[in-house]
Amino acid sequence: QVQLVESGGGLVQPGGSLRLFCAASGSIFSLYAMGWYLQAPGKEREGIGCISSDKDKTFYIDSVKGRFTITRDNGERTVYLQMNNLKPEDTGSYSCAADLDQRRCKNGVAPEYDYWGPGTQVNVSS
Repeated sequence: QVQLVESGGGLVQPGGSLRLFCAASGSIFSLYAMGWYLQAPGKEREGIGCISSDKDKTFYIDSVKGRFTITRDNGERTVYLQMNNLKPEDTGSYSCAADLDQRRCKNGVAPEYDYWGPGTQVNVSS
């Protein structure tokens, strides 16, 4: 079992950058595939990207590709979401998720992971 806590959210102007953090505790973090999700106001939660346990594979949805980057430091038990050139439509609650099944980040971001963090709010507005 793994516990996840996100941080780094806040208010940023369009075109700005933020770096989100997802800190893990509990089980062996390096075994887990990790995903990042966005729940925008009035919309369903959507997987925006993921990274495999060995960092070999990453996946991003088209709307964030080239702007967002997911990395992880297994020694620090942390996964990062670097967000650049933010847009108002990036506003919402960002959650990280973990799953031992690497298929959760094989050909896309699976909609369901076993473990979730509570989320951190990002507001992109001028």
